[in-house]
Formats: sequence, structure tokens, C-alpha cells
Amino acid sequence: MPEISARSRSAPSSPIRRLYPLAREAKRKGKHVYHLNIGQPDIPTPQSYLSGVRQADIDVLSYAPSPGLEVALEALAGYYGRWNIPLHEEELLVTTGGSEAITFALNIACDPGDRVLIPEPFYPNYRGYAQLTNVEVTPITTEREDGFHLPSSQDIERLIDRRSRALLFSHPGNPTGVVYSEAELERLVELALRHDLFIIADEVYREFVYEGTHRSLMSFPEAADRVILVDSISKRFSACGARIGVFASKNKQVMQEANKCATIRLSAPTFGQLGLASFLADPHYAEVIEGMIGEYRHRRAVLCDALESVPGITFRRPEGAFYIMIGLPVTDAEDFVGWMLTDFPGEETVMLAPGEGFYATPGKGCDEARMAYVLQEQNLLSAVAALEHGLELYNATQKTAANT
Repeated sequence: MPEISARSRSAPSSPIRRLYPLAREAKRKGKHVYHLNIGQPDIPTPQSYLSGVRQADIDVLSYAPSPGLEVALEALAGYYGRWNIPLHEEELLVTTGGSEAITFALNIACDPGDRVLIPEPFYPNYRGYAQLTNVEVTPITTEREDGFHLPSSQDIERLIDRRSRALLFSHPGNPTGVVYSEAELERLVELALRHDLFIIADEVYREFVYEGTHRSLMSFPEAADRVILVDSISKRFSACGARIGVFASKNKQVMQEANKCATIRLSAPTFGQLGLASFLADPHYAEVIEGMIGEYRHRRAVLCDALESVPGITFRRPEGAFYIMIGLPVTDAEDFVGWMLTDFPGEETVMLAPGEGFYATPGKGCDEARMAYVLQEQNLLSAVAALEHGLELYNATQKTAANT
């Protein structure tokens, strides 16, 4: 049998989905699993989005143009304009989810062997995309005690070398919920200018801000030639399965290369783009999104209030997105998360995402887990109750095993 490539073998599996077989087996045995491990909203997809799919006047479902359907590009330009991010249609590209946009950005910004700096903990698929494009990740370590805000410019600058080509980060942050201050964003721009780096800004959670304000990296005119915006409709439209993302840049050469990538992969999903255009044509779409954000703001308060009463759990309230990284009173969070699916005796259990997979630095995150507050209030409370009971039982069994 031919040997599988080292590149494929070294690519990490998703810590968000890795334990799914255990969850599936638990459900097969009749246990109810509260999925807080994955950012899958339970809020209904807006009807105006679905209408664009259901009412599509199509006889042949053909390829869309590689940059995107004209109606989708026009709608996106209007959407970004409302955020004071002026983008012309030729500066936008519709992608197959935000995932493809990030892959395009890494391929355009970096050559094999180059390095991308990413604040950790980070969305774990960043590392997967990097490894599959032969790009090395340089982690910028942030700490739970600091709310996962950035270290000083000097600390970041020490990590930059001649192979560094780009900064990549989500803002607001996944998995941390951090919202960077104006000063932090200015520091990143300054570093990118000083060291001639691209800035790959993942702004999927732009609207999801509960403390502070969001400023797009596209709003820094001095960095216009180096900012690559990646985006997705999955969260703000509650349409994860649509697989529609955005790649944007004001750099004409960057867009020229991005369009090459787009022609190679042919096109993004037609139905997803029609739904996007339909939703953004709704004069009340901003109110619909704000209603969703209000629900997540409420869920954030419910979850954080409940977690504060659980002995041993430590965290800082997230400022944005719909995730929280918590410290657990265990030494091996992945073992605990698995135990909750295989050994926890309750009829209901909870699934978290073990924290170690969100770090590139070995040994970091072993006592952490990410929770996504994407379930309704009562489900969140039930999940925390299961978590508290599980921690008590798990630590008791660990203590007994150690004594034995």
C-alpha cells in the first residue's frame, strides 16, 4: 500500500469533534447529551434567508461565477457599508464557508515553511489549515487570568523572525470571547507595518459584542494593503450548513490571487448565496440579527451566573462571540470530558471541547475546556448541573484510584 503523506498524518483532528463517537454511543444508550462543545446555534434560521432558497427561480442548478453571484456581491457590499467598511464588489469574493477564505488567505500570504502568528488559545482549525498549506504556527500565548487579552508589543515582537509572514486572529475571539481594545488593535497594526506582515482578520462574530465595541481591521487606512478580511454567515444568520463565507481585501494583487484560487475551486454554493441575498434584502435584517445577539447576551449571563456557583471552576466573563474558556479542577480535561460521556451515571450529561486542542504550546490548556452557549436557558442550567455533579464524582473516583 502506498504511504500516506506526512503532511496529512501530522494534521490535527478537531478537538471540537474528536470525542463525537463517545457522544453518539452515549445517546445510543438513551442518555441525553447537552452539546456545548460546538458553535452550532439552535436559533431558527431567518425565514427571509430560507425564502431565498425555496423560491429560487432555477431550471438548472449551474455553477455560480467564481467570485460569487452578482446579487450576493451587491448585498455584501451593502452590508459592509452599514458597518462603515466600504468595499466594492471587486474587493469581495464569496467562498465556501469561512474555512475556504482562511485557506485562500494562508496560501496567498505564505509560502511553504513560512510562519503565521496566532494568539492562543485559537480556533483549532487554524492549525489544521496551516499544516495542510505547509505553514508553521507561532503561538502568541494569552492567559485566562487576563481575559485572554494580548501581551505587550515587546513580547509579541520577540516571536517575529524572518520567516514570519502574517498575523491571524478572530475578533471577537473564538474560543475565548475576547474583544480587543482599540490600543490592542493599534499594536497589531503597528507590528504588521514594522515587520511587513499581512493581517488575516477573522471577523465572523462582528455583531456578537457585549462589552466594549468592535472595530474592523479594515478601518485602519494605513494597513489597507495588508489586511485580509475573512468572514462567514454561519453565526449571524444561524446558517452554518449554508457554507457561505467571504474573502475581502483592498489590495488588488491579493484579490487577483484570490480570484485564481476561486477559479480553481470553481464556485461557492449557489443556494447559499441566494439565501444570503434574500436575507440582506429584508429591510429588517439588522433587527433580526440584533434579536439574536440579545438572546446570546442573555445566555451569557445565565451560563456565567451558573458557573460561578460551581466549586473549582475559574473563568473571566467573555466580552463577545458565544464561547467561554473555563478552568476546570482536573489535571486532564480531555479525560474528564470523555468520562462525562462514558461513565457519568446521570440520565443527562454534557459535552465540552477539551482545552488542549486550542493551543499550539505543548502542555497548555490541559485543565481548560471551551463551552459554547448556543442552547436555551433551561438547557444551559441543566448542563451546568450535570457538569457540577460530574466534577464531584470524577474527582472522587480519581482520588480513590490514586489511593488504591
